[in-house]
Amino acid sequence: MGTLVNGKWTQKSLAQLRAEGKDIQVDPGFRNWITPDGSAGPTGKGGFKAEKGRYHLYVSYGCPWANRALLMRGLKGLQDYIGLSVVDPVLGADGWQFSDFPGTIADPIFGARSLPEVYTKAKADYTGIASVPVLFDKQTGQIVNNESADIMRMLESAFDELTGDHTAYYPKALRAQIDELNVYCDSFYAKVNATKDAKTQAEYEKAVAQVFTMLDDLEQRLKDQAYLLGDAPVETDWKLFTFLVRFDIVFYGLYKCNLKLLSAYPNLWRYVRQLYNTPGVAETVNFEHIKVHHYRGQLDLNPSGIVPIGPKEDWSL
Repeated sequence: MGTLVNGKWTQKSLAQLRAEGKDIQVDPGFRNWITPDGSAGPTGKGGFKAEKGRYHLYVSYGCPWANRALLMRGLKGLQDYIGLSVVDPVLGADGWQFSDFPGTIADPIFGARSLPEVYTKAKADYTGIASVPVLFDKQTGQIVNNESADIMRMLESAFDELTGDHTAYYPKALRAQIDELNVYCDSFYAKVNATKDAKTQAEYEKAVAQVFTMLDDLEQRLKDQAYLLGDAPVETDWKLFTFLVRFDIVFYGLYKCNLKLLSAYPNLWRYVRQLYNTPGVAETVNFEHIKVHHYRGQLDLNPSGIVPIGPKEDWSL
């Protein structure tokens, strides 16, 4: 991934630039919060009140982190409250691009050709990675936040008084357990990536064993309950979902996590399909974008760029 340096795009990564001896000072992330009354959230400054039509979300269907923000927008019925743009599934040398690939949605605010352009509209001399998701405030011309966990959590409650949907996925009574489970479930992606990044057979086999140990543990946990903490999904279920929905179509083949398909786990397969069939969720999952993002975007693993047709799986209940 390239980098913006003082508002100018370079195809070199931060690591490459620093290896060349360049002293690159990265801007702090955008960590403001939308709140019901516009008061400051846990980080950043205030001034971002929940209002219909004021904000715009930029995402990639292919990125699991951006998928989390999009998913919460769908779950909470915010489609008419927060606009949406979707980039091309492949993250290329020039960053996330807007294109005519099926399922993409152009930028209606600036007519930007790429996401780095959106970053520099918000901060002309921005230095850092132009990542997704981006939550943008059309009223002030600022990026509110570009951290998926923050966006997910603020969308969970900030607009409740406007929409009338008070469903809580981070209820006070369960917050300590959810915070602990979030760390555990986020570690799943690190384990999967370790199989992809393995340089030796021993490293690979160790990493694969860790992936399937965790899947076995989750299968057992879901034996007598519908969701991770009981009868109703919480924030962690949705975070984990964005990884599990990619398992059979990407991690099994491209990353060689191929001891078992997720669909071979009765409890996990039931669980992930229940989440997928929750109203507002299925439309946030684009399997073609996910496959193209990984199979054409990681040519070191898949030099031909060929995208597999399958697996064809039934996601209905």
